[in-house]
Amino acid sequence: MGRDRILVVDDEPGMLRSIERILAPHYDVQVAGTPSRGLELAADTPPDLAILDVRMPEMDGFALMARLLERDPRMDAIMMTGSADERDARMVRAIRERAFFFLTKPFDREVLLTLVERCMDLRRLDAENRAHVSRIERELEAARAFQQSLLPEPHALQGGFEVVVHYQPGGELGGDFCDYHFGDFGFGLVMVDVSGHGATAAMQTGMVKLAFLESIENRLDPAAVAGRIGETCRLFPQGRHMSAVCVRASGDQVEVVNAGHPDVLRVGRDGTLQRLESTAPIVYHGLVPWSYVARVVPFEPGDLLVVYTDGLIEARNDDDQEYGLQRLEAAVAAWRRGTAAGDGSGLLRALRENLAAFTAGRPLEDDLTLAIVERR
Repeated sequence: MGRDRILVVDDEPGMLRSIERILAPHYDVQVAGTPSRGLELAADTPPDLAILDVRMPEMDGFALMARLLERDPRMDAIMMTGSADERDARMVRAIRERAFFFLTKPFDREVLLTLVERCMDLRRLDAENRAHVSRIERELEAARAFQQSLLPEPHALQGGFEVVVHYQPGGELGGDFCDYHFGDFGFGLVMVDVSGHGATAAMQTGMVKLAFLESIENRLDPAAVAGRIGETCRLFPQGRHMSAVCVRASGDQVEVVNAGHPDVLRVGRDGTLQRLESTAPIVYHGLVPWSYVARVVPFEPGDLLVVYTDGLIEARNDDDQEYGLQRLEAAVAAWRRGTAAGDGSGLLRALRENLAAFTAGRPLEDDLTLAIVERR
């Protein structure tokens, strides 16, 4: 690793020789007697630190510092002055214009060495921090790409069932997850909301994905899916939990296990709304053994299910009001009155527009996942 580079610009030859003699044993030092020469040297070898006299011909030290910082905003600068008349005013200006420190001539050799050493230590620490942040950003991007790869297609139609899904994370890595599968039994869907955000939540959603796929061998029986998801929570960090909804639709009925999740809405072709409330506690390693009971309700052609996470009903507007379940039901009912057939895609679009009008551009504070399942 090369030595730190220092540029010294001062129109006093004796001061240049003195500073070079002090610093050269420890750093790569270049000296210039005029600002123009200093700019030439900096163009060839950008300095890590510039030590600049305030009063010089051609331009003062502040103007030279500004020119150098235009070329390299990460460069540090120490300003020097031999005048005590305006010392305080110049010190304030040096601080305001991003100088690292301000020295009054003459200064002690150890003071200069200690000051430069401190400046270089802070530069190294800043470089390490930036490298650390860059590494975290790369890891977050990889985790985000992995989490996105777990999500299903936003729209699918097969075997008399149609599903549309909208997913909107509230941060870099969300704690919501949704997946579905078509089989000879009909259609199955799982939606979970893991507590918290970040890499741990993303890892837990990956475990849910695996549990869901493993449940295909059980024809996605909702109780079996919920049980497999419950087993994954044994691996959760202390205090972590999740809510979950497991759905299986076959023929003209649908089975739903709701483990501490917001109410699923069954929207009848005739406009009736039915809340499918929680049938089990949240998924948490402290609540064992688990017991998941599926609720069975009719699901005939033209009926729909609205499955969502609390990021929808807990979204807030500028008056700090929640969107709420009643507002959701009103939006669904209004849409149904104006639509004769099912049209799950239309309902999803209507709900997104209704939420956007309510929040009026206010960012979501939590992840939001919304799925519409239609019996065709």
